[in-house]
Amino acid sequence: MRLNNPASISGSFPDKHRRILPTRVVVAGSSNRDKSNGSLLMATDESTATLKEMRDGYAEVVDPKSGVSGGVQDVYGEDTATEDQPVTPWSVSVASGYSLLRDPHHNKGLAFSEKERNSHYLRGLLPPTVISQELQVKKMLHNIRQYQVPLQKYMAMMDLQERNQKLFYKLLIDNVEELLPIVYTPTVGEACQKYGSIYSRPQGVFISLKDKGKVLEVLRNWPEKNIQVIVVTDGERILGLGDLGCHGMGIPVGKLSLYTALGGIRPSACLPVTIDVGTNNEKLLDDEFYIGLRQKRAIGQEYAELLHEFMTAVKQNYGERILIQFEDFANHNAFDLLEKYGTTHLVFNDDIQGTASVVLAGLISAMKFLGGSLADQRFLFLGAGEAGTGIAELIALEISKQTNMPLEETRKKIWLVDSKGLIVSSRLESLQHFKKPWAHEHEPVKELVDAVNAIKPTILIGTSGQGRTFTKEVVEAMASLNEKPIIFSLSNPTSQSECTAEEAYTWSQGRAIFASGSPFDPFEYGDNVFVPGQANNAYIFPGLGLGLIMSGAIRVHDDMLLAAAEALAGQVTQENFDKGLLYPPFKNIRKISAHIAAEVAAKAYELGLATRLPPPKDLVKYAESCMYSPAYRTYR
Repeated sequence: MRLNNPASISGSFPDKHRRILPTRVVVAGSSNRDKSNGSLLMATDESTATLKEMRDGYAEVVDPKSGVSGGVQDVYGEDTATEDQPVTPWSVSVASGYSLLRDPHHNKGLAFSEKERNSHYLRGLLPPTVISQELQVKKMLHNIRQYQVPLQKYMAMMDLQERNQKLFYKLLIDNVEELLPIVYTPTVGEACQKYGSIYSRPQGVFISLKDKGKVLEVLRNWPEKNIQVIVVTDGERILGLGDLGCHGMGIPVGKLSLYTALGGIRPSACLPVTIDVGTNNEKLLDDEFYIGLRQKRAIGQEYAELLHEFMTAVKQNYGERILIQFEDFANHNAFDLLEKYGTTHLVFNDDIQGTASVVLAGLISAMKFLGGSLADQRFLFLGAGEAGTGIAELIALEISKQTNMPLEETRKKIWLVDSKGLIVSSRLESLQHFKKPWAHEHEPVKELVDAVNAIKPTILIGTSGQGRTFTKEVVEAMASLNEKPIIFSLSNPTSQSECTAEEAYTWSQGRAIFASGSPFDPFEYGDNVFVPGQANNAYIFPGLGLGLIMSGAIRVHDDMLLAAAEALAGQVTQENFDKGLLYPPFKNIRKISAHIAAEVAAKAYELGLATRLPPPKDLVKYAESCMYSPAYRTYR
């Protein structure tokens, strides 16, 4: 190996020193000190050497005239090279206390004990006080609450994640109801819109059209090798915000934070991925801070080939049991990818399947406390994209399971409205394939309020991505038809919600059973205080993922989604419902996730899709034992 600058290096390293260059660095404790000179040992592929021996080697090859001011020798040749002359970005380093403090996986900040400070060379690098992790959590929460702007809170949380991973997850888990809207929806939407401006360091893998033919090589650049979950997006339909291109990376990063915090998946087992095929967002293409490819979106064969190479490389690199979650793909690609890879990979689309499962859970809860069954209801959806049709299909499957009716019959209880009006059989030829099962016999209806009056639904569900479309007339029509109208306003972020909690309760005279996709504050109407339910996918996907992983499932089956929904609904108490809640409080989310994981794993074993055998006797306890703990570990 030769260094770049011939003026500073007289020749290559001698053979006896060439072979001792380190290829990995370890944190050395006091037991690893060389007794003769106290220098740290370094792990290498072929041998080890003391720092003194390495310095002796350098003395043979470094030109003494190459020193810079202060007497520091220019070992790397960088200071004496001209700006346009290439240099090699290599370094020979020994893991020290300082590098330990800069490692987010192991850093504990002021919580390092006195013994650890002695063993790991931290004396003088930290103030003398030693504090507990609990006090660190209290301090960080206080600091975050000082910010008035949600995006500033988001950035503070992301910065903490990059500095001290365990503290980040401890803070999030202990304060999940307060911080979930910060690390995910609705704040993550704004973070994605401004991702180019706030991007500072890699949080996942970017795969672009430039990497075609080298995707496997790109995946292998990621430092963690034992990956169990990948969340991948192409950024074309981020929440209700549209095409954000490469800036969509905020979504996989946020989702995987929740996989760890809520589902207990190890952070090192999670990999966020963005597939960059360009963007059709002109504003981004003109933005000097945009970090993605500056071109129109690739479509057709070029797009399909890159995605196929990615899917093949993932299985080749990580194996058959790697869970791949598709996130925020546009409708046409979302359905095609799920259909294409659902039989060959362990894949899951949260927008289609996760949303469906969490909404079904809310409806099962409502039926449990209001009386009646899903088969007795009439459903009307505003929005016929991946979320709307996914929810509709899972409801139809659940009704079929409960009644033994054919799926074709149960679908007739469900009606969908898209941008052109009610989906009816006279429109069949012009409909996209995923809308066709929902085209029933009826005269055309253009406006939503007319569809409500014509279909007379008991349940109204919004997945349109269009804010304020559940107007006063629509809600009042639902209230005139039903004593307890069930209204789900699911579009994210808050600005795109079909109506607010206040509007739903006010326009229905406090009779609505309401849930939303984004959080709303409790609302006082008359003598009652209503706590709006949040049909947040975060109830489902962390537990679902844990169940798939702990059972070693090789495919996702619809019955697993039904099992997850029923498990979630089973966690809702009468006390929750009396407050207007269709979902259990998020403060118990890890317990909820363990129960969901257990039911999903049980279904995987029942269907013969599990590979971790024999199955544990108590799946709930096993799920809890598998969960990542953010508590600090004691270092030797």
